Amino acid sequence: MSLINIFRIALRSLARNKMRTFLTMLGIIIGVAAVITMLAIGHGAKKIVDDQINSMGTNVIIVSSNFSSSRNQARAEAGTGNLIEIEDVDAIRNQVDGVLYATPVYNTWGQLKYEGQNWRSGIQGVDVDFFSIRDMQTSSGEVLNSTQVSNSMKVCVIGQTVATNLFGDIDPVDKIIRIRNTPFKVVGVLKAKGQNSMGMDQDDTVIAPYTTVYTRLLGNRWRVMMVLVSAESKDRIHMVQQDILDLLLNRHRGTTSEEFMVRTQTDIAQAADSVSNTMTILLASIASISLLVGGIGIMNIMLVSVTERIKEIGIRMAVGARKRDVLLQFVIEAVMISIFGGLLGIGLGTGAARIVAQSMKWSIAVTPWSVILSVVFSVAIGIFFGWYPARKAANLNLIDALRYE
Repeated sequence: MSLINIFRIALRSLARNKMRTFLTMLGIIIGVAAVITMLAIGHGAKKIVDDQINSMGTNVIIVSSNFSSSRNQARAEAGTGNLIEIEDVDAIRNQVDGVLYATPVYNTWGQLKYEGQNWRSGIQGVDVDFFSIRDMQTSSGEVLNSTQVSNSMKVCVIGQTVATNLFGDIDPVDKIIRIRNTPFKVVGVLKAKGQNSMGMDQDDTVIAPYTTVYTRLLGNRWRVMMVLVSAESKDRIHMVQQDILDLLLNRHRGTTSEEFMVRTQTDIAQAADSVSNTMTILLASIASISLLVGGIGIMNIMLVSVTERIKEIGIRMAVGARKRDVLLQFVIEAVMISIFGGLLGIGLGTGAARIVAQSMKWSIAVTPWSVILSVVFSVAIGIFFGWYPARKAANLNLIDALRYE
């Protein structure tokens, strides 16, 4: 019997029980849709993380104390705060070859007030290089200048979210806001950046001179500072990274490399990718369980189909059908169920991914390899779980099959 005829017989057999065929497909449909959606979410999360890391700036190196080290934990408990001091920033900027920009960053929170409006926001104390490192520009007004930083002036630049919640449609530039009841003059409003990879609003921020934040908003006891550094070129970033670590070890006698964290964008990206890939694999593995359940469903229905069609199989074998023909027919039926279910699952998964993308405002993409993987997996499920029922049908005894009622 030709392969085309076997396909026709298999299609007719599936068409005779449309509802049962669809219900058999349902497990595969849900499984493939779940796998595609989970892979799309994982891909979207990775893209968001990559975009966020890139938004940090060009050739950025982040320098901070490693608070997971036992010695730094002891310092924190003693109230001495961060191991890195302002003098280290100047040393990095002036003594490390290949450094383009460097700025200290103090982070804190505070209540903001303007007339009758209140808003709680993150506050960053920085130097003028911060805006060059982060490639931040203003939509109105100006960024901080060196005079404002050196004189500890009470001025600030605010993000779009702060501007909207405190001022509405009013231009915030040259207005006075109160940060923890300390008056600050708004000199600029930053262009919108949106959410970062952790879902935090990057526009919900107030940026002020680090000298002002240090003296006005932070206590002398609790101060945690990190340093943002921009290398001159991507080729020199790892050399600059090592030179910074060597400089810190030389300036802080008795310390070890474990007490400092000098990380590049590549280091952060690799760590983020590792977490993202692990989560994607985990989600896809969980979703794949439904494919396994769908395969078991195919096997069950095919076994029922073999039982119902024993006499039909006997007649076909009596008129010349070989065992191979019967085997192929049932395997093809199982594979076609899997393929059709897989195609419907691809459509459902693509739609679900788009719904998730719109609701979560994520850049989620269904990649071609995830579709190919799903189709291949569907075919493999059909062959694997359809083989046993097909083999059982092919091995039926001709006489027993013809006498079966």
